[in-house]
Amino acid sequence: MRIIIMMFLWSATLPLFAQNSTGKEDNIWKALSKISYKKEYDELMGFKIDKPVFSESVRALQGKEITIKGYIIPVEGYKSHKEFIFSAYPYSMCFFCGGAGPETVMEVEALEGVKYSAESVVLKGILRLNDKDINRLMYKLVNAKIIQD
Repeated sequence: MRIIIMMFLWSATLPLFAQNSTGKEDNIWKALSKISYKKEYDELMGFKIDKPVFSESVRALQGKEITIKGYIIPVEGYKSHKEFIFSAYPYSMCFFCGGAGPETVMEVEALEGVKYSAESVVLKGILRLNDKDINRLMYKLVNAKIIQD
């Protein structure tokens, strides 16, 4: 099941619709939407899948500290977690609920547990790009910490 979900994450190409482009944190989501896809045969899956091709501007963010505003998507209940999914959109509109594309979500590894909130929060961390492992999301924020809730 996980492979099917992650394969769907990679292959969906719905556009990103900005809700609020007034803040610096929101512009990161807009920057992360600058991707395209290429068909590539995957040995494990046994067929061609869409793999992300990051634009030059997205590749420039690899390994950089970014500040990003978004929403915590509860994966295992509504408690504090060090690992969770972060979305440009609220839970009801996020990618997992059919409201946007895979470029609007990222995995997060936080330094300390982050308490779930239905309101937007601001995180700071190091951005990692993933175009190899179809069992993971395209974006990952590591050493993350909440700076505003």
